Amino acid sequence: MQTDVEMSQIERDLRGIRDRPPVIRELRAVWMFVRRWPVIPMAVLALLVLCGIFAPMLATHDPYAGAIRSRQQPPPWLPERFVSDVLIVNEEVRAQHILGTDHTGRDVFSRMLFGARISLAVAAIALFSGFIVGTTLGTLSGYSGGWVDEVITRIVDIWQALPFLMVALVCVLLFGQSLRLLLILLAALAWIPFVRVIRSQTLVIKNEPFVDLARVAGCSQVRILTRHILPGVVNTSVVIATLSVGTLILAEAALSFLGAGVPSPTPTWGSMVSEGRGYLEVAPWPTVLPGFAIFLVVMSLNFTGDWLRDRLDPRLRQLVD
Repeated sequence: MQTDVEMSQIERDLRGIRDRPPVIRELRAVWMFVRRWPVIPMAVLALLVLCGIFAPMLATHDPYAGAIRSRQQPPPWLPERFVSDVLIVNEEVRAQHILGTDHTGRDVFSRMLFGARISLAVAAIALFSGFIVGTTLGTLSGYSGGWVDEVITRIVDIWQALPFLMVALVCVLLFGQSLRLLLILLAALAWIPFVRVIRSQTLVIKNEPFVDLARVAGCSQVRILTRHILPGVVNTSVVIATLSVGTLILAEAALSFLGAGVPSPTPTWGSMVSEGRGYLEVAPWPTVLPGFAIFLVVMSLNFTGDWLRDRLDPRLRQLVD
């Protein structure tokens, strides 16, 4: 395709292309690059990964240590007019905490860094449990048919009929709060969205001519699944996994908010929102900042999932290109 420079002036006039100043052309090129590639969402996700991995090195304070004299200190960059008159502000202590402190004097910035590790663990659960287990069961269900398809489909129907929050609360009452229990509950939730979509796509692919030719050529069932069926559904699984991570992060935040997540004082973004909700009128930053972090991560994952869907779907790829 010819560029604006290679076109003659007549072609440029016919296509309505106008000469723009160099600054406008550069800004337009940057804008087109940002539209074509998920630069901002990937930057947010990369920041999440770095914060989770290097949390001990980046943290300025012990995330578990608090002090009564340091409680509810506003961030140093917050204007004075937004600081409640009820608070006793210590300027020396305030300058040491980038994002302020919570109601027990713990550093919000350090707790958010360590809370990012829980989000990374949730993301790993979504990618492993959802992508591997959900894709495998969906492929087997669609390709095998018969009683295998019936059993897997009924299991999915039964699990979807159960209220997840109620099941989680009952499990917490029976086994107590723990990080392991939280990850098990999220793993049990992660694979459900994959099965139905992958099953329907497998039903379409298994009737394609190239699959019939593989059967005639004497290929085994395992080879047909791994070499012919699975490559056709893996792109859909990648998109579903990306979108499911955001849903699971919200589920973890909801469980922590309800007191059914990771036990205190382990920092998670959901538990930080829950602990600070009683002080919103006086000190909103321990609640607003983790909530905003959850919003950024979930939105970035959704935008990345939409971009992957557009790039991996051949029908939408032509529109993007």
